Amino acid sequence: MESSVNQHQQNLGAIIHLSTFSKYFIPFGNFILPLVLWSSNKKESAFIDENGKNAINFQISLLLYSIALGIISVPLFFHFSFDIFNVFDLAEHNTHEFKVANWRDVRGNFLLILVVLLFSLGLFLLDIFSTVMATIKANKGEVYNYRFAINFIK
Repeated sequence: MESSVNQHQQNLGAIIHLSTFSKYFIPFGNFILPLVLWSSNKKESAFIDENGKNAINFQISLLLYSIALGIISVPLFFHFSFDIFNVFDLAEHNTHEFKVANWRDVRGNFLLILVVLLFSLGLFLLDIFSTVMATIKANKGEVYNYRFAINFIK
């Protein structure tokens, strides 16, 4: 790492981290914008190179965590909805009533759905908090290492 980081490099490092918020406006913007900024400026300094790698690695890690959460939660959702509302009984008897099969199952199923929702909220808050912290650190000339990030790009 360079001993002195100029203001332009600090600003560019902060912009790389902030550009990950573009996913809320542009599909896959959290990968495209930081990747463009990082790849076009990584030869300029080791500071920009390190910040770009960290930002992209963290976004890839968040994507993998979200996919894993989805893989776990989608089958649970379908299992619980079929279990709670007896969807197969509705189809066989051609009725249009929704009757809850067993209220004990409903409490347990909603508890598991709540756990999945809490994990989703945790990922969202981790993304927001870590990105803001990385932006602040980069603007001060420091490199922020994201927690729970897998180093895909070294």
